[in-house]
Amino acid sequence: MAGLGIEAEQEPLLGDRTPGSREWDIIETEEHYKSRWISIRILYLTMFLSSVGFSIVIMSIWPYLQKIDQTADASFLGWVIASFSLGQMVASPIFGLWSNYRPRKEPLTVSIFISVAANCLYAYVHVPASHNKYYMLVARGLVGFGAGNVAVIRSYIAGATSLQERTSSMANTSACQALGFILGPVFQTCFALIGEKGVTWDTIKLQINMYTAPVLLGAFLGVLNIILILILLREHRVDDSGRQCKNVNFEEASTDEVEVPQGNIDQVAVVATNVLFFVVLFIFALFETIVTPLTMDMYAWTREQAVLYDGVILAALGVEAVIIFMGIKLLSKKIGERAILLGGLIVVWVGFFILLPWGNQFPKIQWEDLHNNSIPNTTFGEIIITLWKSPREDHNEGPTGCPIEQAWCFYTPMIHLAQFLTSAVLIGIGYPSCNVMSYTLYSKILGPKPQVSHLP
Repeated sequence: MAGLGIEAEQEPLLGDRTPGSREWDIIETEEHYKSRWISIRILYLTMFLSSVGFSIVIMSIWPYLQKIDQTADASFLGWVIASFSLGQMVASPIFGLWSNYRPRKEPLTVSIFISVAANCLYAYVHVPASHNKYYMLVARGLVGFGAGNVAVIRSYIAGATSLQERTSSMANTSACQALGFILGPVFQTCFALIGEKGVTWDTIKLQINMYTAPVLLGAFLGVLNIILILILLREHRVDDSGRQCKNVNFEEASTDEVEVPQGNIDQVAVVATNVLFFVVLFIFALFETIVTPLTMDMYAWTREQAVLYDGVILAALGVEAVIIFMGIKLLSKKIGERAILLGGLIVVWVGFFILLPWGNQFPKIQWEDLHNNSIPNTTFGEIIITLWKSPREDHNEGPTGCPIEQAWCFYTPMIHLAQFLTSAVLIGIGYPSCNVMSYTLYSKILGPKPQVSHLP
């Protein structure tokens, strides 16, 4: 068994084992192997889309909220962002309990359908005459509720893989989740070219613009995901050696199934890895959340500019994350998962430390009767912003800069653009490293046992 664990460390991060060369071949048919891996890969996609559901509009929530409801402030933005996580927290144990006694197709299909409906609701939050911000709050909360299937996905993959496959498979799952968080804003950036006005379908009162197009894409992908799950997903559970095991979710029982050996779980390690996973996820969610309002206040970007430029920055971080994922498996063999996890946390800490405001230059104040977008004194950040200025800038959007009602604008130094970009690069290195390694360690602790009750 130790040999299997060592051999697993030599598997590529995104590579899957093929039958025909190991003892597996006498205990798993090729048909069963193919069915099992098709199901696992569909759940990779589901995990990716679940994370995209959070981040695909994260760049545009603040400007969209300001546009549809003038009474919304930064505090309410916090509630809108938090509603996703609150919905996910409520739904996770519900879907997890459901999956313990019924085929996993059921909670997965229902959860994705809820997300699709919530995305459609988000596309219509501009229609009501008042209280639009509360409709957005409900829509994001329901998207989060649908994303409560994450625990079901992880539990399925952990139970459907052998010991040799599990490390790579769980690392792939975390990679898909992290890439979803990072690449979601890339979709938003593509739609930023549509602009705020976009086109309107008067018959059904649907506006397709840079704010609603991403959620409509998310709804379409959700429907496609449901179809794939209903057609291709099968219930599978194997033990450490790859033998098919008895499972309450199994659609067909097999005479050669074996029971999963039970053992004690290190509860301290489970709690510790859950806390680590929470910290890592919180760090990047916080960064994605503050990027748009921060850049709008610090650099006097318009709503369209903030959505486009921040999306480009996060798209670059997505490319960076892919490179990290490709190299992290090789590095983990040399120095171990714990060392990479610790190193990633240190890099993230340095990134946030650099993000602290320094110097004696202050952001431009947003005066209602002043529309001068210049920043006093010439800085590196100002030069870059000038180069990024859009030739089709809409000067009717209203004043830009740090709102006068925010007292900190008068005494908090400006975060220079070079400083912000350096911080983003470091956080983009640390987050994927910590995400993958924390869950790789977690999956090794729990093994093939049912994991829904333990999952974060």
